[in-house]
Amino acid sequence: MRFALTEEQSDLVATVRTLVAKRATSMDLRAAMATPEGYDTTLWQTLTEQIGVAALAIPEEHDGAGCTYLEAHLVLEELGAGLTPSPLLGVLLATEALLTGGSDEAKRRLLPQIAAGTTAALVLDDDLVLDAPGAEIVLALDGDQLLEVTDAEITAVDGLDQTLRFGRVRFDRANAISIGTANAARIDAVGATAMTALQAGAAARALEITVAYLKERHQFGRPLGSFQALKHRCADLLVQTETARTMSWAAAWSVGQPEQGVRASLAKAWCSDAFSQVAAEMVQLHGGVAITWEHDAHLYFKRAHATAQLFGRAAEHRRAAATHPTTIEGAR
Repeated sequence: MRFALTEEQSDLVATVRTLVAKRATSMDLRAAMATPEGYDTTLWQTLTEQIGVAALAIPEEHDGAGCTYLEAHLVLEELGAGLTPSPLLGVLLATEALLTGGSDEAKRRLLPQIAAGTTAALVLDDDLVLDAPGAEIVLALDGDQLLEVTDAEITAVDGLDQTLRFGRVRFDRANAISIGTANAARIDAVGATAMTALQAGAAARALEITVAYLKERHQFGRPLGSFQALKHRCADLLVQTETARTMSWAAAWSVGQPEQGVRASLAKAWCSDAFSQVAAEMVQLHGGVAITWEHDAHLYFKRAHATAQLFGRAAEHRRAAATHPTTIEGAR
């Protein structure tokens, strides 16, 4: 197995990275967070219309790009690197629910809208719903039933990580339309895998920022990065981030496969711990400047703690992986 990106996938990553960096010069992260929508709508429009990020995982028969979840995962990793707010998480979860459980009629009607950039959210068992505020399409899981919600009352909720948007969704289940059945376990696995994309991308960028600072900051007449103890700490963090990316990609590659659940759990456990460690070291190694509003270190720290809670904590995923049939068979 060749565990590497194709040329097309590498081009996609480079294009998204360039676009996000270019757009950041006119609307930075804090300005995007402060908008009524909570994200840069112009950037989202460009991502959907010119690159087609919302359409990546949608089949061509429904006006999609006909790619796989992996391509969308790579885009999410790039957005995660810069903590770029976007509705892509909600879109991916809604897309997965429709693809795996939606009726043919629901797919024909809703997937082309999502592919064109219509925002969406999926209500799971949790009280807080990702990307619910402003969502134009709202779906919900009720046991094994997939519902389309037409009368949702959505209340925005402030979270620790202001780059992610949450909302409480209230609706009358009697008025909701059943549009198919859903595999909640698979959707949860996709949600956990999507979290690892945000975590792996952000951990790598946080380490990159930290190393650059250690090269520039001088103490006792020498760059901080020249001290052996700090070199060793950064080397350990590099191992953490590279392993996180590998495990995240492995989980993304396995979406729809029998080993999807265990790989999602293994990746979520590792990436949560790795990103938390990198974010903590970022604050420590930057010193006092890291706790100022102007520096991004505290934003990476908040993102690390928020994503560590979403779609299962590390300890929960380790327990799940330890008891998964695939893991048990592999240990024999």
